[in-house]
Amino acid sequence: MKDITVRLPDRPGALATLGEALGRRGVSVEGGGAFRVPGTGAGLAHFLVEAADEAQEALEAVGLEVVEVRPVLVQRLDQERPGQLGAICRRMAEAGVNIEVLYSDHDHRLILVVDDPERGQVVSDGWESERLSRRR
Repeated sequence: MKDITVRLPDRPGALATLGEALGRRGVSVEGGGAFRVPGTGAGLAHFLVEAADEAQEALEAVGLEVVEVRPVLVQRLDQERPGQLGAICRRMAEAGVNIEVLYSDHDHRLILVVDDPERGQVVSDGWESERLSRRR
């Protein structure tokens, strides 16, 4: 899966245009969010998609600016254990990995876009291994 970043005009209907364009192309949104950036006349949307190339083509065809398409780390947190978000973010920080975007997908998993995907994947894999061993 990939995170696609889209710059949106700050006006009614901008998100509708995005959603309709993806829908016409058959691209499903698996998670994400959109945010107005005060003082810029624009917003930024981050959406999780499987078909990133198709999504980019569809969005550019309707005049939306795709800023970037990036790999993501997907992690499941133990929801019954408070402090999980802070713990995984601290683990990334201690490894020198900067989290640039964070949101959840429709399956209640944490989605991270990081500055160093390879190092981040090592941290994420270690976290997952520990999480699974705690459940045994």
